[in-house]
This record gives sequence, structure tokens and C-alpha cells, in this order.
Amino acid sequence: MSGKKGEISNSKIYFAQTDTTAGLLSRNPVKLNRLKGRNENQPILREVDSLETLQTFVRVPRPFRREVRFRRQTTYIYLPKGEGIRVVDEGLHHSFLKKFRWLYSTSANRTGEKFNLEWGKRVADEVVEDSRGFFDAPPSQLYRLGRTRKIRIR
Repeated sequence: MSGKKGEISNSKIYFAQTDTTAGLLSRNPVKLNRLKGRNENQPILREVDSLETLQTFVRVPRPFRREVRFRRQTTYIYLPKGEGIRVVDEGLHHSFLKKFRWLYSTSANRTGEKFNLEWGKRVADEVVEDSRGFFDAPPSQLYRLGRTRKIRIR
């Protein structure tokens, strides 16, 4: 923890099962990118605990507000910033995430490699295991949202 009581450490890395796959989470995207062996400035997914928290970062284009509200396990890249954000507002991962309101998230593997449980546990400052354990699963669906257009990325 840094200075003030209750303040979240900006550099702590958590290894946890997300709503989609096992991942590394932190408030520090540079540290996550370094661990994975990729460019420090590469954009990284942000997970938020509610639509209210989402609104502090981006404005959801009007044509897509209903979809963003109700679609699960889907990440949207919001233009013009180009930031990828997924709302996790239910389930076991939400219970963990709501303590922070938001965290950067990436899969628990080095870039170009497959999921590695031991590596994830070794590089994390804290391992957060729930009743599901840890497993590799397909990543979330990914869409880029413009003012009026939606483009599927994966």
C-alpha cells in the first residue's frame, strides 16, 4: 500500500480467474506489459465493476447503450480514445473487482505463449483463487465502437 490508509497500490499484480479466463490484474499497465514481454505502451484492457464506473472513463455511443448494458463477456474499444473496456457486473470475479472499481487485465501468459498456471502464480504479488480454481478459456468478444458503427475485432 502506498501513503494513505485504504489507498490501492499502483504496482501490485493479482493473479485471478476473471469472468473469461485466468488473468493478471493491476492498476499499472506498464508493469503488466513488461511481465508479458511486450511494448510497455501497448494498450491494455480495463475491467470495470459497473456501468457507473464505465461512464467515468468513456461515453458509450447512443446506438450501443442497451447492448453495452446487457451483453456479457464482451469487450468494447471506445473511440476516439481507443481504450478497451469490459464491464464485469456479476459473478465471482465481480466480487473481487468491486473492491477496486477498475483494474487493467491481461491473460496469464507471456506474449505468444499458451496459458501457464505456474508462471502466473510466480509473477503475481498476490494469488486470488475462488471456488472455480484457474482455467484457460476463450477470450472475450471484442468490438470497436464508433458513433454509429460497430466492427467486430475478434
